[in-house]
Amino acid sequence: MDAELSQRLSRLLDRVEAWLPEEPPQLDWSRDVAALWQRHALGGQLLPVTVRDAVTLDDLLGVERQKRALLDNTRAFLRGLPANHALLWGARGSGKSSLVRALLNTLSIEGLRLIQVDRHDLVGLPMLVQQLRDQPHRFVVYCDDLSFEGNDDAYKALKSVLDGTLTGPPENVLLYATSNRRHLLPESLSDNAETRLVGDELHHGDAVEEKISLSDRFGLWLAFHPFNQGTYLETCRHWVHQLGDMRGWNDEAREEAIRFATLRGGRSGRAAWQFACHWVGSQALSVELITAEAAGCPGGRQ
Repeated sequence: MDAELSQRLSRLLDRVEAWLPEEPPQLDWSRDVAALWQRHALGGQLLPVTVRDAVTLDDLLGVERQKRALLDNTRAFLRGLPANHALLWGARGSGKSSLVRALLNTLSIEGLRLIQVDRHDLVGLPMLVQQLRDQPHRFVVYCDDLSFEGNDDAYKALKSVLDGTLTGPPENVLLYATSNRRHLLPESLSDNAETRLVGDELHHGDAVEEKISLSDRFGLWLAFHPFNQGTYLETCRHWVHQLGDMRGWNDEAREEAIRFATLRGGRSGRAAWQFACHWVGSQALSVELITAEAAGCPGGRQ
C-alpha cells in the first residue's frame, strides 16, 4: 500500500513540476536596477534585465515640460516626499517610453528601481506590489502601451491597486504607464448618449464615468503631441550627430529627412531616430564602397 501511495505521489509531483517556472536568475536590487515581472500559474516572478540603451534626458527633444514634470515627481518620490502615479499619453513615437528609460538611466544612481509589467500580466499586480511592500528600495512599476478593450481582469487589478483598496499601494511604489489613449479604454459615440448639461455643469453618463475613473487615478497626466517640422528636424540633426558626426547633417540630409517623414505620414521622435539610422548607415556604406572600389577590392562596386 505504501509503495502504491508513493508511486501516486511521485506521478502527481511530476505533473505539478511541469507547471513550475524555471529557477529565475538571482535578483539583487543593490546591483540590478530593472526587472521584468512575469506571471505564471502559481503566482509570478521577477527577472533581472539590462536596460536596452543609454538614452538620456538630453537626448529627448521637444518634450521639455514633460521631462521636467516627470523628473521632479520621481525625485520627490525617491526622497520620500508626496508624489503621484503618472500617465504619459499621446501620439505614437513621441518619446513616452524613451522618457521612462532615460529617467531610469538618470536616477538609478539616486536609488530608482524600475519593474516593467506587461498588460497581460497586470492581473498579478496586487501580488507584485505586496512583495515590494517591505523592500528597502523605491520602485516605479511601469506598464508600456497600456490600453484595455473592456472591463477585464487586468483593468480591475490596476484600478484596485491604484486607489481601490483599503491599503492602497505601499509608499515605496509608484505606477507609471504610457498609452496612446488618454482614458485607456476605447470611446464610442454611444457612450456620450447619456451626457447632459445641468446649468453650467457637464454630467457624463455612467459609461463615460467608468472609463474616466481609471485614468483619474493617475495624479500626473503628461500629454505628448506630434512634432512640428522644426522639432522633428532638430531631433534628426541630434541623432545624426550621435550616430555619426556633425558633418553628416547638411542640406541633403535635411531634405531627405523631410521626405522620410512625408512617406511615413507623420513626424515624431521615433521617425527622427529611424531616419538617422537610415542616413548615417547609408552614408557610411557608400564611403566604404567607394574606398573599396578605389582600392580594387572585391567588395567594391561592379
